[in-house]
Amino acid sequence: MSSRQMTTQPKSLRAKLKPEVDLGFRWGTLNTVLLAAGVALLGAGYLSLSRGSITLAPVLLVVGYCGLIPAALLVRGKEAESGE
Repeated sequence: MSSRQMTTQPKSLRAKLKPEVDLGFRWGTLNTVLLAAGVALLGAGYLSLSRGSITLAPVLLVVGYCGLIPAALLVRGKEAESGE
């Protein structure tokens, strides 16, 4: 038996992977603003729901869940670099 241990060098993972395909999804500042507004609207909706509002709370929650959050995901950002 030899006292020398066999070690292997890790191969680059990027060399084995295929190049990335750009699917056209870009995340810009408008997306971030819409998502933040949607989350803030949801917080306000749940807060008004906990205080007993039966008209304002559902409106805020529906606008947040069905309006702003999907808009944040669907609007195309205008930045030149793609998101990862």
